[in-house]
Parts: sequence; structure tokens; C-alpha cells
Amino acid sequence: MKPAGVLSLDDEDEAAAEEENKIINEEYKIWKKNAPYLYDVVITHALQWPTLTCQWFPDRENPPHKPYTTHRLLFGTHTSGQAQDYLQIATVHLPKRDEVALDRSDYDEERGELGSHTLTGPRIQITQRINHEGEVNRARYMPQNPDLIATKTVSGQVFVFDRTKHSSEPERGGICKPDLKLIGQTKEGFGLAWNPSKAGIILGASEDMTVCQWQALIVNLANGDINAYTKAKSTLEPVSVYRGHTSVVGDVSWHATKENMFASVGDDRMLCIWDTRDAKTPNYRVEAHEREILSVAFSPASEYLLITGSADKTIGLWDLRKLAPAQKLHSFDSHEDEVLHLAWSPHSPTVFASASSDRRINIWDLSLIGVEQTPEEQEDEQPPELVFMHGGHTARPTDFCWAPGEQETWTCASASEDNVVMVWAPSMHVWAGEEVKVEEAELEGQAMEGVEEEKGTSGTNHEAANAGKEKEANGGIDLEG
Repeated sequence: MKPAGVLSLDDEDEAAAEEENKIINEEYKIWKKNAPYLYDVVITHALQWPTLTCQWFPDRENPPHKPYTTHRLLFGTHTSGQAQDYLQIATVHLPKRDEVALDRSDYDEERGELGSHTLTGPRIQITQRINHEGEVNRARYMPQNPDLIATKTVSGQVFVFDRTKHSSEPERGGICKPDLKLIGQTKEGFGLAWNPSKAGIILGASEDMTVCQWQALIVNLANGDINAYTKAKSTLEPVSVYRGHTSVVGDVSWHATKENMFASVGDDRMLCIWDTRDAKTPNYRVEAHEREILSVAFSPASEYLLITGSADKTIGLWDLRKLAPAQKLHSFDSHEDEVLHLAWSPHSPTVFASASSDRRINIWDLSLIGVEQTPEEQEDEQPPELVFMHGGHTARPTDFCWAPGEQETWTCASASEDNVVMVWAPSMHVWAGEEVKVEEAELEGQAMEGVEEEKGTSGTNHEAANAGKEKEANGGIDLEG
């Protein structure tokens, strides 16, 4: 019998979880109050099951006489064996920026949504479900033909689906019929990447400590027809297996323009840079962080830059020309937990986002590194390069993506473990700075009534933003500060 007043470990865990939930709920209440001033669009949708993956398709429909445009998102399901799993495609309606004027009165406080109040029915709707064997760890479409979708499975295999060959509703009986199975790995993983320069080439990272490369598509590639190839063989062995890691390989990323170069990162704290023409040894093998590295992303705008995200809560910025010996150009510090995902903006060459187990998605701008802060900004204890912090999730994010269209600049989608998908766009005042005219009414005390400050909810520095635009070092990126 334990002494009175002494908590057991179970009781302590329960009390700690209760306290954490209380903090999460309080933070969310503050975020909801501030949301009308921080965002141009917020759409929140609860899926039936959580999705571990989220990617924005490149197509865009502009229905006439409607105040919105229609877009598509790629999801999966994570049912933990409680139900049939699916690869899913959804539509989302976004208000037209040039036709719909949004203000605080557009905000639906109950839903925590902005910019979707005029729409009837769900803002996000599942339009196609394809049976999948176990949960979808990651799904990515081929950039040269978005109808071809690869998925990372729990078995270690990679499935390839031609979505046009599958009906909008799944086959009865839950039978999973991928058009192609890519074999060669024995354990599951999350890293998955199509080559952006050469169609049909795909990489998969695995807990079996390998990276596999497959030549998934060969025949009729221009038309995206994989049936001509799979009639002869429905499973493919890898063309190369890369064994440069001594632990779980967490992520892979192709170079944006060099078709033979990719990066891999792992729990061994190593960043490896590979040339596909030599699978035996990486060109560079760098101990890049103090703990496991969970994500890596090559810059789409600079041929030398890449970023890594780690369980040590930091993001490292690297230059390919400074890897021997390794010199980290900069460390981005703000997250309070492991950095899970990284994604560069498709529109702004110096901007990227990071998603963390601290439930935050941060947006950073390299061009603001080292910019002088005002005393007020210094009090926030946040670096000048942190330009926005999305605090709308109450559970750990599972994936994040940017909308690729020019008209949807700074529009994002993110998913979390509690089934929630959010589509959101920070206010133009955050990313356009002084280019946006601020109405006088917005500066009046009454208009800002009820706004509460939450340390680190978001950050923007208009003077710094303009100063950053003037930087030309290293292709517009000031790395010296």
C-alpha cells in the first residue's frame, strides 16, 4: 500500500497528460481569438481517420460565377487495423482572393474558419478512395504526371497507382490492386520521392537502413500509361540499393535540377549526399545534428542549398560546397520538440516551412537571417528569420505542403494525428509587408479589441522584410548575417 499523498507512476502520467491537455486547450483558445488578424484563409476539416500524408495537386478549377476555386489534395488513412485503409483524393474550395474581400466579420469562431462562411456543405470533400493494404505512410504523385501516385506501405513495399484506372469508390472486399509493386525493402519507412528531372525514377527510405531506387516507369511515359509495362511484370526490383546509413533512414530528397543527385538522412545523425551513378559510397557523409535527423529538403531555387530537420529541435542550413569539412551555414532555433517535416515554398526562393512535434508549423525566411530587430521584437525572443508560426493544431502534425499555384501564394495544407486537416494562408500583411496598404480602421483600438498576445503565435517584421529583399549575396540570400 502506497503512503497517502504519494502518486503512483500511472497517476503521475495521468496528471501530466491532464495538465498538458489543459495547456493545449488554452493555447488553442488564444489562437482562435487571434486567427482573424493572422490569416487570410483558415479551413478546418475532421477526416474520418487520421492521414499521415498530405500533398497539394497542381491542377486548379475556376468555376464561373462562383466565389471560390477548386483544388485537389492527396491523403491516406491510418486506421491502425480498425478499418479498411485507403489512398484518398479530396477537393477543397478556396475563396478567390481578387473577388472576395475578407475581414473579421467573415470569421466563424465556432469552427475556427475564415474565408469559407459562404460555402454550403463540407469545405473539404473526399472524391476518390482506392483500397490500400495497411496505412499509407506517405503518398506522392509523380510531378510529370500527377495521376500516377506512389505510396509507402507498412510492409516496406512501395505501391504505384494510376488513379485514372480506379473508380471513385473502392472495390468491395477491400482488395488492394496497385498497378505496380516496388519491392526490395524489408521494413516500413516514410521517405518517398519522385525524381523531378527524370520521369519514372523513385526513391524510398526504410527502417531497414537502406535507400532503394526504382525505375518505375519506362513505356509510354509521355502518356503516363504504366499498363503497357506492367502487363509483363507487376513487381519491380530496385535498380540500386544505397547502404550509407547505420540506422533507420528517415527521409530522402532529390536535387531540384541534377537528376543524379539526392540526399538521405537517418537516425545515425548522418546526412549523405549521393550520386546515383555510384551506389556504393556517398559523395559526402556528414554528422549533421546531435540527434536523429528526420527530414531533408533540397532548395528548388538554389543548386547548393539544402536543409535538415532533427530530433534535436533544430533545422540546419547546408551548402554543398562546404561539406568537406562540414560547415553548417545556420541553425534555425525556435521549435520546442523534434522537427518532423520540411518544405520549401514553391514561390519564394528564400522561404521554407517546418512542422514539429510541438504542434507548430513555422515559416522561415533565409533573407532575414541576422537582420537587426527592434527592442520590442527582441522581447519576443524569436529570431528575425521566423516570419510566421501556425498554432492551429492541437495534436502533432503528420505532414505539410504548399499550394503550388501562383494565385495561391503562401497557401498551405497541414494534417495532424487527431484527424484534422487545415488549409490556411497567413495574412498578406505578414508576407507582403509594406506592399499591402493597411486600412486606417484596422489600426484603431476598437478594431483590435479582444486580441490577445501569445508568445510566438506569429511574427512579422515589415522593415526587416524590405531589408531582406535588398540582399543579393548568394543569389538573394544573406548567409553571413
